[in-house]
Amino acid sequence: MKTNKYVEGLRTKSATDLNEELVAAKKELFNLRFQNATNQLENTSRINEVRKNIARIQTVITEMKKASK
Repeated sequence: MKTNKYVEGLRTKSATDLNEELVAAKKELFNLRFQNATNQLENTSRINEVRKNIARIQTVITEMKKASK
């Protein structure tokens, strides 16, 4: 249920907003990986959440591109 609302929220955003959110998610993933490598990360499941969110954002971007053709 939570992911459905997240994806619905993504579908209401513009392409530029989605690209900005994608960049922010990738930066967050980098920071999480860095923290994990230095043993500072307590919640390691957050890495998987961010990776899945990146995939969801990319999927919505692809859907928008295909719909505009």
